[in-house]
Amino acid sequence: MPVRRRRPRKGASLSFGRRGPFRIVQFTDTHLSHPRPQDRRTQALLGSVLDVEQPDLVVLTGDIVSGWETPDAAAAWATAVAPMVERGIRWAAVLGNHDDEGALRRAQLVEVQRGWPGCLTQAGPVDIGGAGNYVLPILDRQGRQPAALLYFLDSGGYSPTGVGHYAWFTHEQVGWYRETSNAWRRRIGRPLPALAFFHIPLPEFDTAWREGSDKRGARNEPVCAPVINSGMFAAFHECGDVVGVFVGHDHVNDFEANLHGIRLCYGRASGYGAYGRPGFARGARVIELTPGRRDFATRVRLAPGRPPKAVVPPAGP
Repeated sequence: MPVRRRRPRKGASLSFGRRGPFRIVQFTDTHLSHPRPQDRRTQALLGSVLDVEQPDLVVLTGDIVSGWETPDAAAAWATAVAPMVERGIRWAAVLGNHDDEGALRRAQLVEVQRGWPGCLTQAGPVDIGGAGNYVLPILDRQGRQPAALLYFLDSGGYSPTGVGHYAWFTHEQVGWYRETSNAWRRRIGRPLPALAFFHIPLPEFDTAWREGSDKRGARNEPVCAPVINSGMFAAFHECGDVVGVFVGHDHVNDFEANLHGIRLCYGRASGYGAYGRPGFARGARVIELTPGRRDFATRVRLAPGRPPKAVVPPAGP
């Protein structure tokens, strides 16, 4: 029996539907190189998840293409977004550390995305670091007032000073987030519940695994975070709107944990074109927001033919 597909909503604004939660599917680390047999498997997985979950929005959290090995990054991105375009599903993206290792720079990759239907990715400010720092509001069921916020941040690529391996958020990015959050608070009169999406995990992900509460999921590799902590988690905590953070980067981690009232969550690696772990299936993370609640539900959807996974922490650190 064919899956009944949801009719895509019209207009640029995101909004809660008349019934049910606002559903987001997070795909991450697809590592497309186009054309390869693995890429066809990845594209099939994306389409299968979309047909089952029928989300209101898809978020791509970086390393969508393997820039160092693809002859045409734009074509590889087209492969990634085709399942959403074909189904009329809106989508937004942030970049990873590998997307721009080919011929196209980060700003160019953002512009490439914006040429395809359903894309909500924005270039964002040009003077704070990275490309693609932006926020999308979700309107209430009546489509009148913002009821939740989605922050998208460019976590960059590699250490700009040679300290450690990966980049950290610039102080300008942290300041932009604070200013944006405070502006929404002044407009609405209270902090709106918000989610944040980017690629490289914060150092606090490791702290959350060791010291946090409500831990679920698997930690099969170290948290590959920057060694410099520039204060983005502190800003989330102090501003009081972000209740969930979603990243990718580490392909065989999918854990989530609560740290000081913020749930730090890995996505489930979605691509067959890069490293994995035997028995650790590719998939996606599903996130559901309900208007009026400062919380969210989340679960992992695995590759076709596998049921949604409810995982528990493995023994040991």
